[in-house]
Parts: sequence; C-alpha cells; structure tokens
Amino acid sequence: MEAKKNPNLDIGRNSSIYFAIGLNLMLFLSWQALEYRTYDKAESNIDIVEMEDVVEEDIPIVSMNTSPPPPPPPPAAISESVEIVDDAIEIEETVIESTEIDQSDAIEERIVSVGDVVVEEIEEDVQVAFAVIEDVPVFPGCEGLSKQATKDCFQKKMLEHVTSNFIYPQAALDLGIQGRVSVIFVIDKTGYITGIRSRGPDKILQKEAERIIGKLPKMEPGKQRGKPVKVAYAVPIFFKYDSGS
Repeated sequence: MEAKKNPNLDIGRNSSIYFAIGLNLMLFLSWQALEYRTYDKAESNIDIVEMEDVVEEDIPIVSMNTSPPPPPPPPAAISESVEIVDDAIEIEETVIESTEIDQSDAIEERIVSVGDVVVEEIEEDVQVAFAVIEDVPVFPGCEGLSKQATKDCFQKKMLEHVTSNFIYPQAALDLGIQGRVSVIFVIDKTGYITGIRSRGPDKILQKEAERIIGKLPKMEPGKQRGKPVKVAYAVPIFFKYDSGS
C-alpha cells in the first residue's frame, strides 16, 4: 500500500523563500549592531568658586636728603727757585758747511778720445749640430781632405771605432736584453769628447754604449765662421744577439 503525500503539507516547498528572509533579517540585525554607538559618561564636578577683593596698598614715596660730595683739594703750590751761575766754560760751536752744489760750481770738462775706450769681446758658447756645421771636426786620419770628404771620413772612422770597441755585456746576454741605444755627445772647442748621454732599453746597454764613445780620440774641433765651436753628434749603437746559436 503506497503512502500518499498531501501537497499542502510539503515543508520543503517554500524553504528557499524562508532561507532568503532569514538571511536578510540576520544581515539587517548585524548591520544595526555594527552601527550602534555608545558614549562614555564623563563625571563632572561642579565646584563653587569664591572671589575675594584684593586691596592694593599705596606705598609712600620717601625722599632722602644726601649731602653733596666734598670739593677736591687745592693743588699743591710749587716754589720755583732760579739760581744764576757764572758762565765760566766757553763752548766751541761747530760750523757745518753745506755740501749742496749750485750752478756756480763749474764742472770739469774732459774730452775722451777713441783710444781710451776699450771694447771687450764676449765669447759666446755656441753649440752647432754636426749636420749644419760649416767645418766638421776632423777625426784622426782624415786630415787634408775637402769638406764633404772630411765629413764622410768622420762617419767612417766613427763606425770603425764602435765596431772595434764593441763588447756585448754578459749581464745583458744572461737577461736576454737587446735593442738600440742612441748616444749623444759633444766635441768641444778643444776637440775632446764631453757631455755623453744615452737612451736605450736598459741601463746595462746604455753604460756600454757610453763606454765606447768615451774611448774616442781627441780631434780637431769643428769651426763655424772660422772659429772653433762645440759640435753635437749622435750615433746609434745596436745590441742584438743570435738566440739560435
């Protein structure tokens, strides 16, 4: 036998409407609870303020009679006594004569002759480059040649001198140092070698190059306008070794 349900008595038929009404009611009550404000009741004491009249007393002005300061004492009297003494000592006065010169003083005229004037010639220390010197220094063994031949002979003798005196420093060989050393020196007015300077890759090679140039012989000095002058000369010396041998 099947049980029959009465559609008027179905509880779940309007459950969604009831849920929505209940949810809105709860939201409204929650909003009211959040919006409700309370205020602290501050207790205030009401006191009675009593004011009294303040009476200001008048302070009398008292005038005091002060005596004036005593007058300053009178200045002390100074007695002057004049004593007359006989002038028994004679003082010799010193007469200072004037040393100023006026137009009345005559000036001694002196005629200077040309022979009395001595003109000293100041010798200039001129240094001329080897490339522009009029007469190049004469290397020993190059005497009696023309200017161009003397210049060519000088350079040839210089090369022979460097080659014959060349020694490769052992310290430079051990360290593997090689390169070009430029040596600059001056042949002075007496023909001697001075002012040797060098520039190279290492001090060892520079020292050896300066030693070679220092062994140059005395020469005949170069001349400019017929007068001996200092002549600057530069020579390159190459230090190179064969690493394969």
